[in-house]
Amino acid sequence: MNKHDRKAMVAAYKEKKTVAGVYAVICNATGQAWVGQSRHIDTQQNGLWFTLRLGGCRTPSLQAAWDEHGEAEFRFEQLDRLPEDASDLIIGPELKRRAELWRARLQAGPLV
Repeated sequence: MNKHDRKAMVAAYKEKKTVAGVYAVICNATGQAWVGQSRHIDTQQNGLWFTLRLGGCRTPSLQAAWDEHGEAEFRFEQLDRLPEDASDLIIGPELKRRAELWRARLQAGPLV
């Protein structure tokens, strides 16, 4: 890859729109669910799985279930996505509202 192509790829990455949304992590072995929210829902699973593999998840019940059942028993599901053109002013409150609705619907715990 030449220098020009690399610069073009970096510029395209920086201009890429992020999508905010609500997601769930579900343990197939127990049916337990945890619901969280993210301003970057498309990349959230990678970061969360990384912290779980290292044993550093800030949600103790999720980390305990992960340690007991293993990665293969977990799935990540995007539950709700905000429109790409959503105003920065409404993203935070709207994510919080939608996450609370999904927690109630799934009887899930919160992800910190």
